[in-house]
Amino acid sequence: MNTNIFFGTVVRLTAEDPGVLAKAFAKWDRDTGYKRLLDDAPPIMWSVEKTKEWIEKQLEEQQANGFLYGIRTLEGDELIGFVDLWVNWLHADGWIGIGLGERDYWGNGYGTDAMQVMLRYAFTELNLHRVTLSVFEYNTRAQRSYAKAGFKLEGRVRGDLHRQGQRWDVIVMGILREEWLEHAQAEKTTN
Repeated sequence: MNTNIFFGTVVRLTAEDPGVLAKAFAKWDRDTGYKRLLDDAPPIMWSVEKTKEWIEKQLEEQQANGFLYGIRTLEGDELIGFVDLWVNWLHADGWIGIGLGERDYWGNGYGTDAMQVMLRYAFTELNLHRVTLSVFEYNTRAQRSYAKAGFKLEGRVRGDLHRQGQRWDVIVMGILREEWLEHAQAEKTTN
């Protein structure tokens, strides 16, 4: 049994001070490439103070249903992103989001590792039945990462996103507890 539930192989999940998160989010939000992968809203730049107010409000409003963690590297302890999970307790269902704001860490397994840590938390600690996410059609790197973490394609919302003069689908992926258990067992036997 892994007693370090918030630790993966290259990252750990952390409870961050809203001021620390605000500085990081304000910096990352200035990267429109990052914002276009993360959010369907037009990129907006907020000050650190405004971002901090927003984070504090979100944390206060979603205390019983939301879990927001920073993603830090094990080597160097650098804050490189975030992962959040919003839970519908009635149906034991979670909706997950993840973002790596530090481009140097893109495509190197950090996001997949953080997702695997959060899924372990969702299924073993929160007793969820399923976890769902959405990803933009053009974000193929994220789709591969989610599939590597065990998510399966569940559907698409055709033409839902308008970005840079073009329509894109929003892809919905999900993973059930039993699929996660199978996936986690298969990962153990190959490592």
